[in-house]
Amino acid sequence: MFGFTGSHRFYYGKPITGTIWFCTLGLLGIGWLIDLFLIPSMDREADLRFQPGPVNYSVAWVLLTFLGIFGIHRLYQGKWISALIYLFTGGLFLIGVLYDFWTL
Repeated sequence: MFGFTGSHRFYYGKPITGTIWFCTLGLLGIGWLIDLFLIPSMDREADLRFQPGPVNYSVAWVLLTFLGIFGIHRLYQGKWISALIYLFTGGLFLIGVLYDFWTL
């Protein structure tokens, strides 16, 4: 549904193409359509590469995608100071949100 933001590509560990999707609205919808076929293979690859930890990163990704500008994902991770900064600066003027897509 929100594939045009590229958050699914960041989630699967592909920050470069995620940034391209973020800046071009999913390659104007064409990349989003292609990803319908590529997501199963990206999911299998991510399962092999990433290990579970104390924070459920699926929840953090959802919060980042929908409420990242408010820093809610940072509150969820226990990063209170930066969450307040995000809240008052609009996710550090969206640059911080893009940074979080790269590093979450």
